[in-house]
Amino acid sequence: MRAFLFPGQGSQSVGMGAALAEASGAARDVFGEVDEALGQNLFRLMKDGPNDELKLTENAQPAIMAHAIAVFRALTREGGVDLAKAADFVAGHSLGEYSALCAAGSFDLATTAKLLKLRGQAMQAAVPVGEGAMAALLGADLATARRIAEAAAQGEVCTVANDNDPTQVVISGAKAAIDRAVGLAKEMGAKRALLLPVSAPFHCPLMQPAAEAMRDALSYELVEEPAVPLYANVTAQAESDPDRIRNYLVEQVTGMVRWRESVANMAEAGVTEFVELGGKVLGPMVTRIVPDVKVTSVVTIKDVEALAKEIA
Repeated sequence: MRAFLFPGQGSQSVGMGAALAEASGAARDVFGEVDEALGQNLFRLMKDGPNDELKLTENAQPAIMAHAIAVFRALTREGGVDLAKAADFVAGHSLGEYSALCAAGSFDLATTAKLLKLRGQAMQAAVPVGEGAMAALLGADLATARRIAEAAAQGEVCTVANDNDPTQVVISGAKAAIDRAVGLAKEMGAKRALLLPVSAPFHCPLMQPAAEAMRDALSYELVEEPAVPLYANVTAQAESDPDRIRNYLVEQVTGMVRWRESVANMAEAGVTEFVELGGKVLGPMVTRIVPDVKVTSVVTIKDVEALAKEIA
């Protein structure tokens, strides 16, 4: 069994998609459609930067999705791969969940781009710059991270945001509380704590205004049943029901990304091959969660051609 995975924020870089667009008409079409949907030249920003503008949440989120879907469309339209036959599940890390749902046919590309632009804007607006923070706790499992976050909170928001793998958990919340957590981390069992270069504290209760914005936006959108089930971030379980998926996308804004459990549960369901489309971020996490599976990252046209040949 095979799962297609889609990366989240932090996987963006200036130059992303440029070589793929030169090699693939399907990829060029994706970038053009996203630009048209957003009314901005996002692809030029992806190709040429500047990096400070690309990493803004409202740009990074649709850019990462566009890149992943460009890889996916090159694979399906030019490589002849049928998602429903090639994959048993899809999953995405945070914003990657939208990419997964686009690939699986729950949202069209233009809708996905607009939703992610709004999501990025709403997440940035929810907490003034400088009032929130996130930190990666390395060499810490979920239980250790929760103890550190609880000790550091002191009445402020400080919670686990991403349970990425057995050795990496990300916490999120008020800036002062995250600073305290970083100071406490080593003595409480983490090997290292690292403040992340993000502009807002994602996946914590401070994001509630953004969750409400997404609830409103998603209430107007038709969610189709995905071609294959989605492993949802907030439940770490397979889901195909459109109404539940819509609710999970709202809950996901403030909820923990249960990535470690999602990957472990997919492996338990029989997945032996994980394919990351558009990045090389999730593959190493998968290997740390379930070491005995095959992991493939597909970014370049050569990667696309190799996977298409393998699946065929």
